[in-house]
Amino acid sequence: MKRAVYKCYDDLPMMLSVPEVASALGISRAGAYDLVRSDGFPVIRIGKRVVIPKENLVEWIKKQVSKKEQP
Repeated sequence: MKRAVYKCYDDLPMMLSVPEVASALGISRAGAYDLVRSDGFPVIRIGKRVVIPKENLVEWIKKQVSKKEQP
């Protein structure tokens, strides 16, 4: 399967699959699945499908960055 390449935020779909999150973050698919299972990561489960809203992903990233900047 061809991996999508995202060059900017606007290229991301409104709802991302786990492989799309992996591609957007530049991590492995296994790493993305680990992330999806972690506490506080914004996921929506629709049956067996897991999707991540783009807006929530961006907010989660901002929170992670602000955590790193605090002493």
